[in-house]
Amino acid sequence: MWTLTDSPIGELRIVEHRGSIVAIDFPPHRPLPDGRPLGDRADDHPLLAEAARQLTAYFAKELRDFDLPLAPRGTEFQQRVWAELLRIGYGETASYGEVAQRLGMTAAASRAVGLANSKNPIAIVIGCHRVIGADGSLTGYAGGTDRKQFLLGQEQDALF
Repeated sequence: MWTLTDSPIGELRIVEHRGSIVAIDFPPHRPLPDGRPLGDRADDHPLLAEAARQLTAYFAKELRDFDLPLAPRGTEFQQRVWAELLRIGYGETASYGEVAQRLGMTAAASRAVGLANSKNPIAIVIGCHRVIGADGSLTGYAGGTDRKQFLLGQEQDALF
């Protein structure tokens, strides 16, 4: 099941499967192979409504930590990277190399971390926007660097 919710960075699609959030994405929404979102639209589904509520609170700077059951789908390595992204706190950033080192790899694995980061299916909640270049640059972001800059700015502004 899925729903849509408005946000300052565009309409977000939230997808639920078996009691967990499996995707939050930006337009253009990624289609499944048959071109349809996962399941039927269900705006009143309790988990989808709660996810939309938490996203609204996040954008209103009233929520820093999401409390949602998550089940991102990916390889074992992607899962490890995404779990590490969840450890990067609100308003914090880490470089791709730092994430690699936290996973017990050398900084040379930063490209692999970047690739896994780009496949994160649960934007915002799994904070892939918090990963930046070693020089502090805003490197690529699946939602676009304008959205990444907005999200980082929102979190930084909220800390002061």
